[in-house]
Amino acid sequence: MNITKKGKFGRFGGQFVPEVLMPALEELEEAYERFKDNPDFKKELDYYLRDFGGRPSPLYHARRLSEKYGLKVYLKREDLIHGGAHKLNNTLGQALLAKYMGKRRLIAETGAGQHGTATAMAGANLGMDTEVYMGAKDTRRQRMNVYRMELMGTKVIPVTSGSQTLKDAINEALRDWVSNVEDSYYLIGSVVGPHPYPTIVRDFQCVIGNEVRQQIMEKEGRLPDSIIACAGGGSNAIGTFHPFIPDTDVKLFAVEAGGSGLKCTDKAALHSASLSVGEEGVLHGARTKILQDPYGQILESHSVSAGLDYSGVGPELAYLAETGRILPVNAEDSEALAAFHELSRMEGIIPALESSHALAYLAKAADSGELGDIVVINLSGRGDKDLEAVLEKVGQL
Repeated sequence: MNITKKGKFGRFGGQFVPEVLMPALEELEEAYERFKDNPDFKKELDYYLRDFGGRPSPLYHARRLSEKYGLKVYLKREDLIHGGAHKLNNTLGQALLAKYMGKRRLIAETGAGQHGTATAMAGANLGMDTEVYMGAKDTRRQRMNVYRMELMGTKVIPVTSGSQTLKDAINEALRDWVSNVEDSYYLIGSVVGPHPYPTIVRDFQCVIGNEVRQQIMEKEGRLPDSIIACAGGGSNAIGTFHPFIPDTDVKLFAVEAGGSGLKCTDKAALHSASLSVGEEGVLHGARTKILQDPYGQILESHSVSAGLDYSGVGPELAYLAETGRILPVNAEDSEALAAFHELSRMEGIIPALESSHALAYLAKAADSGELGDIVVINLSGRGDKDLEAVLEKVGQL
């Protein structure tokens, strides 16, 4: 891994922020390096992940799905973690870090609402004031998650600027942090933003991949041939993939949102597929692959799943895609909806629309043989939050 000082992954990553934020980033980097291997910090985090979060999550053999597609399919059940998604792994880690740093207030952004909900859970449990910025469009798509956050004492702030989605929520959260760095901690929800955030979030999410490695060895006596995960910002993907990067025989598929499924080279069609068709640029403090027009203006992203609705991707994923270690692919809205219904009917598990994109790629690629004999799919979240959106979308098709 070509990682240099200040969190560079090849030429991606870095710190592209106003000078006023540099002291806060330096404070965060110093604190993370000091506490990440601290025995008391690790013991306390392990306690919260286990007794509050419900880890480890099972690695489930999806027998009926395996029979249909002619290979052995395992689902990493992050949907069973408290709150219904992998997001709690990161929010517990960062909220505890904030507490060790002496911060009293958490600021966060959210798209699908899962990160916001997980931040609200961590904030309530640790007794910290919590405010979450959320695109106004997403507050309408995810009303139940807004209510869940408010129920736990979190203030949800709708963002009406720009596309009114995750990109704009991040912008507003950064502005808040600039004004309140003394007592506030900005809890980023994905492997995006300036260094050290992509590394911090990745490290807290690597609990997924570390568990997968141990569990698949216990069940199969060997590593899987392929691992599939959906990718928006990319926290569940990199958390699942990272422990397997040295294992070059394991294929790693990052499934992006392919939108309405027009030509695959058309940025307007691949609404959130930054790894596939994005160009190098700077977004939210890091150099990465982003969707932008010829003048460098950020294109509005769109996906049936709010959690994949982002115009960029984590810089480490951009680097791994460029070097060929991960394989960026995509699934259309209609394919994700079909996978959503298929898993529900065949296994009795309702997946999040984000996870449904990963499941959709199984249906697309199983016949080609490229996935091998044993496949692990990270089921990053449960689909309760998406039922209204699915009903509405199905009515439009």
